[in-house]
This record gives sequence, C-alpha cells and structure tokens, in this order.
Amino acid sequence: MRAVDIIIKKRDHLELTKEEIEFFIQGISRGEIPDYQVSAWAMAVLLNGMTPREITDLTLAMAHSGEVLDLSKVVPIAVDKHSTGGVGDKTTLVVEPAVAACGLAVGKMSGRGLGFSGGTLDKLESIPGYRTNLSREEFLAQLKTLGVVLTGQSGDLAPADGKLYALRDVTGTVQSIPLIASSVMSKKIAAGAQAIVLDVKVGLGAFMQTLDDARQLSEQMVAIGRLSGRKTVALLSDMNQPLGCAVGNALELMEAIDTLHGGGPADFREHCLTVASYMLVLGNKAPDLDAARMMAEKAIASGAAWEKFRELVKAQGGDVATIDQPERLPRARLVKVLEAPADGWIAEVHARRVGEIAVELGAGRAKKTDPVDPAVGIMVHVKVGNAVKKGQPLFTVHANHETLLKKASEDLLASLAWSHETCQPLPLFYGVIGADQL
Repeated sequence: MRAVDIIIKKRDHLELTKEEIEFFIQGISRGEIPDYQVSAWAMAVLLNGMTPREITDLTLAMAHSGEVLDLSKVVPIAVDKHSTGGVGDKTTLVVEPAVAACGLAVGKMSGRGLGFSGGTLDKLESIPGYRTNLSREEFLAQLKTLGVVLTGQSGDLAPADGKLYALRDVTGTVQSIPLIASSVMSKKIAAGAQAIVLDVKVGLGAFMQTLDDARQLSEQMVAIGRLSGRKTVALLSDMNQPLGCAVGNALELMEAIDTLHGGGPADFREHCLTVASYMLVLGNKAPDLDAARMMAEKAIASGAAWEKFRELVKAQGGDVATIDQPERLPRARLVKVLEAPADGWIAEVHARRVGEIAVELGAGRAKKTDPVDPAVGIMVHVKVGNAVKKGQPLFTVHANHETLLKKASEDLLASLAWSHETCQPLPLFYGVIGADQL
C-alpha cells in the first residue's frame, strides 16, 4: 500500500477503505508519510468530501493513534460536552459541576483559546494554583472519587489529529467539515466518555457562520458518535452576539461563579440549563428534558453545584479562597464605561468583533505562544432587541494599557448596529441533531 495511491483515489472521488485510512493515519503518526503528501490528501478531502463510513473510520483511526481511555472501569457512565467555541462561552464552568452534583460523572479534557474565543483552561488559570496538566492516573482517580475532572488534553490522546491539524492550519484545509468532525470526535472518543453533548455554535462569532454548515457538521459528528457506540446529541446554538455579559478570563470566571450562586445573565443561565438537561438525559440520570431541567435547577438553587465546583478547584490545586471571594481574582488597572450616544434599539452586537477586541486587550491569543492577561476583557451590557436610552451603559472595558483602552473603546462602539425601530431578540438555539437518542 502506498500513500500516493490513497491520495489519487480520494482525488478521483473514490471511497477509501478502512484499511487504507488506517494505513494513512498510522503513517502520519509514525512520521513515515511526508507533510507534502498529508497536505495533498487533506486538500483532496476538502474538495471531494468523505462518506459517513469514511469519516467514522478516519475518526476511530485517529482516536486509536494514541491512548484510548476506558472510563467504564471507574464510573458506570461518564458524559462529556464539547463546544465549537464562542465569545463569552464559559458554559463548562457551570454545566460540569451542576451535572456532577446530580450524580452523573463528567470527565472533560479541554483546550486553550485561539483566535477570537477564549479557552476554558485560560479561565480556570485565573485561579492561583489550579492544575490543568493532570496525568492519566490522576484523571481517572479524581473522576472515580469526585465525579468531575476538568483538565488539559493529554498529548497521548489522538496524537495523529494534532499532527494533521497543524498541517491543515497552514494549507488552507481547516474548513473541511469531514476533517473538523473527525478532529473533534477523535479526541472525545479517546477521552472515554460514553455520552457526548456537542454545543455547535453558529453565527458571526462562530467557526460555522451559516446554519447549513453548522447543521452539516453536527449531523456528521452525531453520525460518528452513533457509529462508534457513543450516544451523541448536537445543539445548534447562536453565536451572533456574545453569550452572557463577560468576555475575558477572570471576568468570565466571576460570571460563572455568580451563575452557580443562582444569578448570572438570563441568556447564559438558560443556555447552561439547556445543555445540562441534555447531558442528564443522555447519561440516563433523568427520564426526559423537563425532569432533567428540574434536577439542574435544584443543583444550583441548593448550592450543590457550587460546592461541587469548589471541590473541583480544591482537588486540582486551586486556591478556593479566591473563588469564595471573587474580588481577589485578577483585576485590570483601567476600567471605562462606554455609554449610548443616543436613544435607539440594538440591531447587532457583532460577536466576532467583540472577541477580537478582547484578544487585542490581551484576553486571548492570536498565536499559541502568546501570553494571556487574565484581568482584562469586556462586559457587554446590551443584547440584540434591547431598547437603549442615551447615556445607558453599553460596555465596560477592563484594560491594563491606556492605548489599548482607547482603541478598544472606539472599536467596541463600532461593533454595534442600531435601529430606529423595534428589533427582534436572537434565539438561543436553532435546533437539535440526534434528539431521537434521548
């Protein structure tokens, strides 16, 4: 078997066999197939697509290119969630402890932010001492004893995906939906969860900017999950405007803490309760979504979700006093409130622009090596459809440099679109893929 023959076969719109896919992925893992051939194959996949069976075989081959965890040895069933990334998306910080407080184990390996969206690990590292590099043994032991783990992804999980993604990033093939689907699901399968809820963002601040693309990606990921024996559901959620109010690491952590105490922005709280409900049903803890929602609401109202979050932080070395007293979290030196210049209705809060401005302030990274300032960010005080009066707060900017504060203030005002007439609010969700598995 030769790599060039596999490239030619995919170039000519032909379906690859399981053996051919495994040969190619093993060659990538061992460094036996050169970058130029991997890049050519990725471009052929981008242009010609893959069948559901090919995508599943590709996913499993990448998952098995490294270690695959078996969580059934430590818990009866573990559920995981994955977000495709969005501005202000700190959902994991609320959903995981809420679900774990309901008695369903949640083992998650998360990532760092890149581009215009922050990563869960960056938010957690606002807490002094919080460890995001747990070993395999620590991961399994904590899942067994505490029922919740939130750490960085091990390099031993789906290593072929890491090599392939690095090439896709520089060869114009990141947009391939089969490669995106297999990349996400290979890591989820390798991490061992038996049930997976996917939060697929769509809109201006999302990787998938159209509903059709988001639905196609979701359908392929759900199909992969089903064919690989994992119960999988995908929620299509809006990312045309930031989720919640906070955009920035310590700011988002504070908003998550507020939500775990029963507060938080209405849209963010509703989003968390919806995602948690699907996780509880998929993990066999609730018979239906209504019962699951009641469980999640009770976990937050009773303080059980907050206590589970405290246990998580303590178990992974974090300073619990810092989350008990959020005012001790990193604070920006400069804070400026931007007010409405006139009366009107908010027609758009451009999520991508807000996210990019937060990155420019230092809240995110354009390159993997960029440092992150946990203190800086933006509080977004308006949503699409809001009626606004002159002088009403629109944004609060948290910065550590005068020049960055000035530029962010100008750019944020430009991220809004105004209307002289009433505007309809945006929906939180556009649909569910895989609901028949509930």
